[in-house]
Amino acid sequence: MAATTAHDAEQANDRRYMAAAIRLARKHAGLTSTNPSVGTLIVRDDGDGPVIVGRGVTDIGGRPHAETEALAQAGARARGATAYVTLEPCAHHGRTPPCASALVSAGVARVVGAASDPDSRVSGKGYAILRDAGIEVVEGVLAAEAADAMAGYLIRSLRKRPEVILKLALSVDGMIGKPGEGQIAITGAVARRQVHLMRAAVDAVIIGIGTALEDDPELTVRLPGLSARSPARIVLDRQARLPADSKLARSARAVPLLIAACAEADAARKAELERTGARMLATETYDDRVALPELLEDLAAQGMSSVLVEGGAATARHFLEEGLVDRIALFSGAVVIGEGGLAAPIDASRMPPGFELVREASFGDDRYQEWTRAI
Repeated sequence: MAATTAHDAEQANDRRYMAAAIRLARKHAGLTSTNPSVGTLIVRDDGDGPVIVGRGVTDIGGRPHAETEALAQAGARARGATAYVTLEPCAHHGRTPPCASALVSAGVARVVGAASDPDSRVSGKGYAILRDAGIEVVEGVLAAEAADAMAGYLIRSLRKRPEVILKLALSVDGMIGKPGEGQIAITGAVARRQVHLMRAAVDAVIIGIGTALEDDPELTVRLPGLSARSPARIVLDRQARLPADSKLARSARAVPLLIAACAEADAARKAELERTGARMLATETYDDRVALPELLEDLAAQGMSSVLVEGGAATARHFLEEGLVDRIALFSGAVVIGEGGLAAPIDASRMPPGFELVREASFGDDRYQEWTRAI
């Protein structure tokens, strides 16, 4: 009985500290380039209960890795401690030795891991280095929660494209807007701030040219202290119709603006947009629209791991029809749009096959629901 109780306590501690490591990993979400934002905690128990002696999160730009940061903070106290890592420690040599070897050199006694790394240079090899050194390894603790937090990295590794998050705001009558009326505030201020937080955690925001012309959005992060987290803005604009005096173009030198235009687009229009600081993305055309799978492959090749699709109805429908959406975020407001509104391509009662509800919240009077499909 005592052994069982001790084992149960250890499992509870493992889940507790891994949950904390996952929360820590979110600190640099969207800022670690092609690497995932990983969290690491070094926890030591000298007889008075476990204490965190080292914390680390993948640094901005992707280096140093979380394990290196946490071990440096822990110093000599890492010897005999437990390391909690949200992703299997790397096993390959780059500009620095692998993190698995660093954990061995530091003398940790135990490593608890969450998500597995699909990278063939790492998968299983990091844990093997640890076990070969006599370190106890526990795998898969809160693996699903860790994978959810680094879905962009995992999807990019497995599918060679970024994670696609579709965000929609729905009125009571299932509409997302009304032609000719520009942006309609369907949700309140609290929910809109949540959208800005979502932007801050992705590499790019994508909209169609119809939304760009109708709403003239800026698509930046406008929260105190987070303006530097504004992602790249991408407009699906085959014919380069975006006005050079639009908010997007006028801010192109401050926040990256990419125009997905086809080769047949007017050269003068493209040149005018490039003079604002916008960059052209050469795209292929399929069925008179931007070929989305090829576009996403190109974005992944440029280092992007997650994109947020914000509008409009046609763009959302195209991503859904192509089976390219990985996460669906629905905000439901109390506004009634009425006759002539743009019907949402999906709602809570019409989800594509394979999607499961994973998160619900209330933001003021608005409701939020989030669905994902298995990676």
